Amino acid sequence: MSLSKNDWTSNLNTSGNAEVFSLSDAQLLDKAKTIRRHIVSMVSKAASGHPGGSLSAVEIVTALYFRLLRHDPKNPRWSERDRFILSKGHAAPVLYAALAECGYIPVDELSTLRQLDSRLQGHTDMTTVPGVEMSAGSLGQGLSFSVGVALASRLDKKDIWVYTLMGDGECDEGQVWEAAMAAAHHKLDRMIAFVDYNKLQIDGWNKDVMNLEPFTDKWSAFGWHIIEIDGNDMGQVLNAIESAKKIEGKPKMIIAHTVKGKGVSFMENNVDFHGQAPNAEQTQIALEELK
Repeated sequence: MSLSKNDWTSNLNTSGNAEVFSLSDAQLLDKAKTIRRHIVSMVSKAASGHPGGSLSAVEIVTALYFRLLRHDPKNPRWSERDRFILSKGHAAPVLYAALAECGYIPVDELSTLRQLDSRLQGHTDMTTVPGVEMSAGSLGQGLSFSVGVALASRLDKKDIWVYTLMGDGECDEGQVWEAAMAAAHHKLDRMIAFVDYNKLQIDGWNKDVMNLEPFTDKWSAFGWHIIEIDGNDMGQVLNAIESAKKIEGKPKMIIAHTVKGKGVSFMENNVDFHGQAPNAEQTQIALEELK
């Protein structure tokens, strides 16, 4: 079920009255579970998609959309909105589910994921889906896009936050590190990025495919302020974002240690579900676990 008027608070800003979400702690946890159920159902119906990395990022996306992000589903292009850039576009199900729960798209539309003529493609498309900020595809591009958005907002004197969600396997891409250098060079302190550090990518464990460690030291050496958290702990996610906002003069990186497939026992830490849909029996088991 999407949110009712009672789940909103009013926020006065330079453009007038815009409505933003402010769920309680208990409501956030319930919303995260609802979003996980949507992810499982969507991918199962499509018989295609990426459940593992969508499920691992649920707390991050839920905390942003239902507590911290300034946005307005009734006015998706509101100029004063904060921006959320999903760089790992294959995790589109978690974003679509959040957008539906906010009211950008009908909840019933989630069942059309990856279907012919559906707006909900396997990777996000900003030209068709309200609330999507970047069309995704090849990995490694979202942080560069975010740098551009942050620079543009500075030039336009917009007081907005730019949030970016990347995958850990995505950090194998050289473009990520070029963007990291640019963000630090320009002191883009309105940028907060997350790495969904679930330790798995499509070919297996990161340490076997392309070892990222010492990961924290790398980002620090590139001039970023680093915060490490359990990314599946809602309280830690909320606290990390609030802490990051207080740091001035440099971009902020939240390294979120997560579990791939979080919330579904047989998907957790299972590389098979990076890009594999559950069958009907598995779907039933997963939805039972997520009651």
